[in-house]
Amino acid sequence: MNERSASQQTVLLRRGEVHSPADPFATAMVVERGQVAWVGSEGAADAFADGVDEVVDLDGALVTPAFTDAHVHTTATGLALTGLDLSGAPSLAAALTLVRDFAAARPDDRILLGHGWDAARWPERRAPRRDELDEATGGRPLYLSRIDVHSAVVTTALLDLAPGVRGKAGFIDGEPLARDAHHVLRAAAYAAVTTAQRTEAHRAALAHAASLGIGSVHECAGPEISSEDDFTGLLGLAAQEPGPRVVGYWAQQNVDTARRLGAVGAAGDLFVDGSIGSHTACLHEPYADAAHTGTAYLDAAAVAAHVVACTESGLQAGFHAIGDAAVVAVVEGMRAAAEQVGLARIRAARHRVEHAEMLTPETVAAFAELGLTASVQPAFDALWGGDDGMYAQRLGVERAHTLNPFAALLRSGVPLAFGSDSPVTPLDPWGTVRAAAFHRTPEHRVSVRAAFTAHTRGGWRAIGRDDAGVLVPGAPADYAVWRTDELIVQAPDDRVARWSTDPRSGTPGLPDLSPGTDLPVCLRTVVGGRTVFVRPGE
Repeated sequence: MNERSASQQTVLLRRGEVHSPADPFATAMVVERGQVAWVGSEGAADAFADGVDEVVDLDGALVTPAFTDAHVHTTATGLALTGLDLSGAPSLAAALTLVRDFAAARPDDRILLGHGWDAARWPERRAPRRDELDEATGGRPLYLSRIDVHSAVVTTALLDLAPGVRGKAGFIDGEPLARDAHHVLRAAAYAAVTTAQRTEAHRAALAHAASLGIGSVHECAGPEISSEDDFTGLLGLAAQEPGPRVVGYWAQQNVDTARRLGAVGAAGDLFVDGSIGSHTACLHEPYADAAHTGTAYLDAAAVAAHVVACTESGLQAGFHAIGDAAVVAVVEGMRAAAEQVGLARIRAARHRVEHAEMLTPETVAAFAELGLTASVQPAFDALWGGDDGMYAQRLGVERAHTLNPFAALLRSGVPLAFGSDSPVTPLDPWGTVRAAAFHRTPEHRVSVRAAFTAHTRGGWRAIGRDDAGVLVPGAPADYAVWRTDELIVQAPDDRVARWSTDPRSGTPGLPDLSPGTDLPVCLRTVVGGRTVFVRPGE
């Protein structure tokens, strides 16, 4: 395939498989002026062949809507791609070796940044000590975020850049930094990153997303996560350069700031609590491995005030809520807001809850009643679920089995938008679909088709767009071309049927994502009719 990037051109794609509800047996598609103009059969495509600027021979490839990753931290993702990634370190000793090698290879960096350590997976079962990191870096400033980005370890030199941090909540000498102390040190670390480094990170993250068939990302930024300059710089770059669309959320209880920065919502990681791995998710009952119930950052009254302010301002509200007590605070706050502004307005605003891991039948029903979108990350279960995973260590096996109940959410009519929370888990859209379809707890599984919809159309619906994320005439021409094996149709009960030409099925096929199978390979990604990625050699 030859790369053509002009969004105003008319392009005919033919001799492939086009995943479209407009025609479940489509093999061709016409794109015109950045929109899908026609979807249909190979024979009918001949009528368009002479009137297009380009003909793309798919040679049997699959065309699908581009994925939307509904929860991304773009700068941190880019810095992980260009910096120190500890997610694959098998032990504390190996992690320290990686830190030492990285410091030696980057002698001119003002600050060393790394991500991804997870002591729960190491045989030593502990985080790196500050003295170990001081030795490994030669006394230079270093910030290393835990895999969930809710705690971090740092060197003495970085502590010296924020001397007041020792009096902040979450600072316990000799322990990983959490809560306010972590936020202060993260801000100090990111403040030392130059504009050029940030721009490099943005480009790296967006280019990587495009190479995976991702056409849109929801940037979840905020004053405790990044900075205003970082946020506006990312939005500006995405508007000026070809690449995935970036939809910005600013997590602050100040709707005027969110509007001024160009955010679609004062939402995203507006923290009601922390994370399970860092023992900061807010629970009703104590952790199985710690004698406390986590941390509450916002109560129901604060949630209600923020939701009312956002609703009145025409912005989305949204909250990071993981623990069961945090989710209840969001639900109670939303209901209190509905009493003030009316339930219909709350539903129409499509407010969001990020992560929403510890749900009960009552809170699932409340999400449906209030019209809340659940922005969730199936890879969390793949990484931390199961009888011996991190969830079970922190919560016990019985509670761990209740987490991430995707099937219950769908049955109740709760809109799902899938994401990665990258760099917490990697950008990996087909892996995310697989994780939802083959959840470690079988009763929480959804069909591949439902998971695919949540990772494509679901992300568009989460921002109030019902006309996108699907290949039908009039929709934005955001699509990806894939090399894949035979297509199948999977039912919600995990039965699969080989793709048939029986028109009574009326269901487009999708790749077989059974564990052990190869995931599709992205050959081309197009956003708004403009090619933003072509695999070399295609």
